[in-house]
Amino acid sequence: MIFAIIGILMGIVLGFLVPITYPPGYSLYISVAILAALDSVFGAFRATLEEKFDIEIFVSGFFGNTILAVALAYIGDKLGVPLYYAAIFAFGGRLFQNLAIIRRIGIHRLRIARGISRTSAKNKAKN
Repeated sequence: MIFAIIGILMGIVLGFLVPITYPPGYSLYISVAILAALDSVFGAFRATLEEKFDIEIFVSGFFGNTILAVALAYIGDKLGVPLYYAAIFAFGGRLFQNLAIIRRIGIHRLRIARGISRTSAKNKAKN
């Protein structure tokens, strides 16, 4: 876990220090690719919390989803049809779903750590 945090921090620092620019025409592809990658990362975090994480599924999903999202955006751009909306709806919906499940798992674990059951938490809310 510490290596993941160090890697994230190094990536953020490197992103601010290295002046990489790209043509504005690529912004659609990059944004859809980032959304697909974030969906995979949050899915992996959820799978880790549920103790179902598999590195092969994560890596294949990360690259597969990202390539599919960019391909949809590219094909749609060439056809003049906004196919990238499909990627936005699919990956955006899954991203929020994964965040909701991660939140529920975190709250459940916090309640267990505090010794609060679900029914006693409901009773406290009523009072």
